[in-house]
Amino acid sequence: MNRHTRKTLLNVTTAVAVAATALVVFLPAAQAAPGTVTSNVNVRQGPGTNYAVVDTVRRGQQVDVQQCQGSWCYIAKPGPDGWISAQYLAAAGGAPVNPGQPGISFGFNLGPNGPNVNIGVGNQQPPRPPRPPVVQPPQPTFGEVCFYDRSRFRGESFCLESGDNVGDLAAWTDRISSIENEDGLAVQVCSEPRYRNCRTYTTSASSLNDFDDYIASIRVQ
Repeated sequence: MNRHTRKTLLNVTTAVAVAATALVVFLPAAQAAPGTVTSNVNVRQGPGTNYAVVDTVRRGQQVDVQQCQGSWCYIAKPGPDGWISAQYLAAAGGAPVNPGQPGISFGFNLGPNGPNVNIGVGNQQPPRPPRPPVVQPPQPTFGEVCFYDRSRFRGESFCLESGDNVGDLAAWTDRISSIENEDGLAVQVCSEPRYRNCRTYTTSASSLNDFDDYIASIRVQ
């Protein structure tokens, strides 16, 4: 190989190396993606809580995600740029970000030290959309009302839930002096067994006046 040919090949190789280096250096800017901060959070000098805080961002602020490393992403914004945990970021359209692989959500691949360059053409399967959250049906709640043998909710007591009925209080007959009804249930107290001669309370009563020590049956609705 003559000197002219070797010189030409050297120039070509150098040009390719420079172009590849430029691609790596400017890759973060080329792959920057919009993101939204989901909570007030500190901006740090490096990807971890052991780095110093350089700024803070507010919930709802729009930022430019430059790269991700581990579970941290480097963001650009008005004011000092820096790193925040990916768990406080949402991708375009409010899509959630997987803190373990945040770069996928922003459209670039991850390596141990940030974005990687993939040279070549291949068929890549798009990431599966996140599964919708499982919504648990509301659990029924049951209120409670308590009865005391002294006024102002003192002394011995027992409690009933919504739907409980006691047609004969037996040992508690003519002993109730106050009713604690914080859930606002309809409490029917009767001076005779089997729900006769009754009145209804929908709030707590620290004293029962003429029904004091004069209750023999109860219904709770």
